[in-house]
Amino acid sequence: MIRALYSAGSGLTAEQMSIDNIAHNLANANTVGFKARRTQFQDLLYQSFLQPGASAGAQTVVPSGLQLGLGTRPSANSIIFTQGSFQQTNNPLDIVIEGKGFFQIRRADGTIAYTRAGNFQLDRDGNLVTATGDPVEPAITLNAQAQSITVAQDGTVSYTLPGQSAAQVAGQIQLANFTNPGGLNSIGNGLFLPTDASGEPTAGNPGGQEGMGTLQQGYVESSNVSVVEEFINMITSQRAYEASTKVVKAADEMYQQVNNVAS
Repeated sequence: MIRALYSAGSGLTAEQMSIDNIAHNLANANTVGFKARRTQFQDLLYQSFLQPGASAGAQTVVPSGLQLGLGTRPSANSIIFTQGSFQQTNNPLDIVIEGKGFFQIRRADGTIAYTRAGNFQLDRDGNLVTATGDPVEPAITLNAQAQSITVAQDGTVSYTLPGQSAAQVAGQIQLANFTNPGGLNSIGNGLFLPTDASGEPTAGNPGGQEGMGTLQQGYVESSNVSVVEEFINMITSQRAYEASTKVVKAADEMYQQVNNVAS
């Protein structure tokens, strides 16, 4: 009974974290560039009363053994990097990546972060920046009188000036990619930092030989959260939580009966 209590308790803790993860996904269902996370579980140690393969006689072995597991624990909540749907905005500074890659963002402390959110803006100096004011890397600066801003599929940013027909090139947006994007460290604001698990970033031009995706102007990438799927996962986790509570109740009643016999 004691083992059942601890195993069921671990199940309650694990399903609670699963619900927390689902709540986070649903809260960001409308966040541009957000990537959903999926909670993964792992069984704990086993107590072996009879080891599988142990000798059962002179020429025979135990075929399956007798082992009791000690519950479960959350092992990871991996990031799902499937592409979100494109939402047309007709804003020339809204850009999506069609395919692999991340925008490179220079943070205030000088480090480079990475994001899929391409809802950019201009600061007072004409620099292309995120919603929090961090500039794109490499820097893209537009003239204060810039008109007809165009972002090509290869990342080239150009514009025209009043009274001129020739386009001026402001720079080129570069992308970065990782061997294991699931190993990136989420720091909020849609930004990721590289880790030893993700590997070092590989930078390149959109649509280049590095396998980067191409850019599309006037769109933003919506969250890849499926509300229907998250509700299904929530119901599944809720039922598993309820089942664990029933195990706790049953084990407690059995333990109470044993105590009554002993007294």
